Amino acid sequence: MTVHIHLLCKIWAISITHRRAEPMILIEDTLANRSNPNLARARRRLPVALIGNALMRIAGGASGVLVGLYLAHLANYGAPFGAALVGTLGAVSFTAELLFSLPAGMFADAIAPRALMTGGALLGALATQLFGLSGWVSIFFLSRAMEGVAAAAGVPPLLAHITGITEGDAPLRARAMSYFELSLLAGLALGGLAAAQLWRAWGTGAFALVALLYVLCAGILYAGTAGSRGYGRRAALPGLAAAVREPSLRRLAPIWICVNSIIGLWLGPALSFLLTARSQKGQFLTGVFADRPERLGWMLLAYSVVFGTGVSLWSLILPRLPAVRALRISLWAMFAVCAGLLLLNHSGAAGVSVRWAIGVSTALCIMVESGFTPAALTLLAGAVGGHGGRGAAMGIYSMLLSVGAIFGSLAAGVLGTRFAVDGLIYGTLALAAAAMMFIPALERAEVRHVRL
Repeated sequence: MTVHIHLLCKIWAISITHRRAEPMILIEDTLANRSNPNLARARRRLPVALIGNALMRIAGGASGVLVGLYLAHLANYGAPFGAALVGTLGAVSFTAELLFSLPAGMFADAIAPRALMTGGALLGALATQLFGLSGWVSIFFLSRAMEGVAAAAGVPPLLAHITGITEGDAPLRARAMSYFELSLLAGLALGGLAAAQLWRAWGTGAFALVALLYVLCAGILYAGTAGSRGYGRRAALPGLAAAVREPSLRRLAPIWICVNSIIGLWLGPALSFLLTARSQKGQFLTGVFADRPERLGWMLLAYSVVFGTGVSLWSLILPRLPAVRALRISLWAMFAVCAGLLLLNHSGAAGVSVRWAIGVSTALCIMVESGFTPAALTLLAGAVGGHGGRGAAMGIYSMLLSVGAIFGSLAAGVLGTRFAVDGLIYGTLALAAAAMMFIPALERAEVRHVRL
């Protein structure tokens, strides 16, 4: 009797349409995943991988700050180094990361992401130590290019690994993408502070300590990414083609560029300059740290804590909310943040209590807007997780992030020169409005994806 029932079920499954067959396949895959001991082990080790990525982001942030401190030290002793060289070295690292992101994603499809992430951390250690041992400009450029490649070897493969091991478990995927965003924030929050303290205590020996941190990251990433696998070299190019054809990825791309341009507006060097340079613009935030520039680092730390708190809360909400709706809510919150910043920037005649009220309200809105990145990553992972092009898709994601950040940094220079801090707020409003215009198309693509 059991055999007859089983045969009837198979005949019924073959006879139904493809549209109805896909959910059955997903259910079977989910049950298979739960009974797979390698997958279960990989999921248990996922927090270890995220910790390794957080430490690598801290090492990368500390290394970038050490570069500026080291070159300033050499310039104080007569070396012909200036701000132009520091800016150019930063561009070299960023460009190398941009150019290698897509190849790194394709390599993650061909071979195990574990090897790429571990190798990237070791390359970062070599690059950091090389910079601290030399006074040659050519070595400076080589070192920063190597560190950019190391950064690119970390993000797309890790995202591909997360996408693979969370297949069939939407709540776990949403939480993992939120914690991934938190690990990136760690570099912003702690990298600069760590670099300043290490430089004060160890001088040029700080480069060796950061290199050791990179080596530690390599070991943690190796241990935390057990179970990662590639699809072979023949799958890399078809995987890239599949990622490019993915409708959700194409419709998410302009929104992603707009939001990352906003990140470039605020987290580039223009903001540091505007907050610490004396100005006659009559804006409260412009030049607010001119007399105490060291407070800028603490402000970035406070921002990271607020943003990270928001991401942590979103990790609980995202599994229960459609990703596109979360994107829309986050974008509306950006408008509220801009309104709060405008009020704060023109509160010169207001009392301290009024500024605190505006600041706290704006901080709450920042927590709401922090849900954009984990929601976008969850959406992207859901769209490409079922085929071998997930690494390529995450490489494209990294490229778009870099393109947006570069555009935002350039726009910050133009708008900041003309309007000071108000210019960054105006740019944010324009970019958020542009991103909101692309949401309906993304929503329609997601509806079609679900129906199929």
